[in-house]
Amino acid sequence: MASFKIEGGHKLGGTITPQGAKNEVLQILCAVLLTPERVVVNNVPDIIDVNKLIFILGELGVKVEKLNRSSYAFQADDIDLPYLESAEFKRDGSSLRGSIMLVGPLLARFGKGYIPRPGGDKIGRRRLDTHFEGFIKLGAKFRYNKEEYFYGVEAKSLQGTEMLLDEASVTGTANILMAAVLAKGTTKIYNAACEPYIQQLSKMLNSMGAKITGVGSNLLIIEGVTSLGGCEHNVLPDMIEIGSWIGVAVMTRSELTIKNVSWENLGQIPDVFRKLGIQLEKRDDDIYIPAQASFEIQNYIDGSILTIADAPWPGFTPDLLSIVLVIATQAKGTVLIHQKMFESRLFFVDKLIDMGAKVILCDPHRATVIGHNFQSQLKATKMTSPDIRAGISLLIAALSAKGTSIINNVEQIDRGYENIEARLKSIGAKITRIED
Repeated sequence: MASFKIEGGHKLGGTITPQGAKNEVLQILCAVLLTPERVVVNNVPDIIDVNKLIFILGELGVKVEKLNRSSYAFQADDIDLPYLESAEFKRDGSSLRGSIMLVGPLLARFGKGYIPRPGGDKIGRRRLDTHFEGFIKLGAKFRYNKEEYFYGVEAKSLQGTEMLLDEASVTGTANILMAAVLAKGTTKIYNAACEPYIQQLSKMLNSMGAKITGVGSNLLIIEGVTSLGGCEHNVLPDMIEIGSWIGVAVMTRSELTIKNVSWENLGQIPDVFRKLGIQLEKRDDDIYIPAQASFEIQNYIDGSILTIADAPWPGFTPDLLSIVLVIATQAKGTVLIHQKMFESRLFFVDKLIDMGAKVILCDPHRATVIGHNFQSQLKATKMTSPDIRAGISLLIAALSAKGTSIINNVEQIDRGYENIEARLKSIGAKITRIED
């Protein structure tokens, strides 16, 4: 298990280019199974979760060719379906949350899809009902092996239908969408997620020959087609990583430029940071963050305390609430953080309290942060990364803290952030990876 040693309290500066979006590319890679033709995907981040999925695709029989550092070609023209019921797949698939999205395209093209209970972040319950209820409505039969935690769906053919999703699940929408593109007839998905990730997947599928309308709304209409062809797809920059770099700049009071951020796909992210008092400038397609000695949280117009909460797109993404919480510890003012989606995601605040932050954990979903206004610097400590987003948040806190911090279990951070220590070093951070 690797660790990071971080010497905090140093100003940083320079330019950073964000990696490709993790949450988008996991969907895109699963979609290559929908066609026997060649699919090229660009701006693929070199991170653990993505590399695991590429490995699984290779074991499944997909021909994988690495074209350059961030581009791959895939061709799923000779799939090894027995692998899906092998001990190796049960081991490999269970280590990756994103593996659930293999089921939709496999079901659509081959009439069967299997998956072990997926792993991933320990941030609370992440049920799969939305996925499988959607497949069942399309005509699939569901089975579940309780002893092996192994799920399966099978169908001789899928039939278009209307469905109302019980929640606007991003991965659930993606999975059902990939199944519906090859179903007979028309499928209407109400309460569909409409995040940029789903918009990107829809654009890719349409470029392969699918007929999807309503892209960007919460009603997707899919006219089934008999087959899909190849395409080339460019992955968006990762909005969560962009928010993380904003956090790095703010907490270290540094000047930073984030290049090529795709402003039109950031939604409320810039405005939420501005509500915390953070200065952001749009320079072409870049974000410029000037060095700020202090920043003040805005209250509501009636003077009441600001609440920042997550919500389905176009609401604020839950993946950045941990970053916002850390930033608020050094703001001037008070804010309530309301994490509605996952009941374990705020439990990392005990580490921030150990570092001297003023945070009241009201319940598993809410925390009140009383900012220090940089009058009291966070103190270095030893801590463990519980999940990707909490891990990067603790890393940001350590970069601003007085003294040297140790963060264990940094493989969690590696799951979502490409070559993070080298990129931090490139802007002046004092960080060292320690391999156990």
